[in-house]
Amino acid sequence: MTTAVLAARPASSYVLPARFARLPVLAAVALLPWLAVLAVCHETPWVVLDLTEFAALLSLDALLRRRSPAALWAGAAVALLLTGDALADIACAGPGHAVLAALAMATCIELPLAAVCLWLGRDAALRA
Repeated sequence: MTTAVLAARPASSYVLPARFARLPVLAAVALLPWLAVLAVCHETPWVVLDLTEFAALLSLDALLRRRSPAALWAGAAVALLLTGDALADIACAGPGHAVLAALAMATCIELPLAAVCLWLGRDAALRA
């Protein structure tokens, strides 16, 4: 996508409030206890995925602080990782309460966070 396309901002475009810019780093910090639980349970594939999400969230935060247009790509990467994590959690969950817990996590945390990160990246690219 060229910068000319990114610079064309419609007049009715919604911009997230400034407080949402802190969400990626807060989500990364909130992920640390869950990473510890997964590491203790020897869930190596999930630890690797969540460490990747952790690094991507911190990268997005750093790019947002610098007001870099590359935040668009970091936001997209975070959204892709979180969406894939949500789908994998649902697909690998056992029957009953496990699948309900996975659905709750996906709809209440992972997918909304993915949307916010995508939007933050878009806004940073438009401002650059």
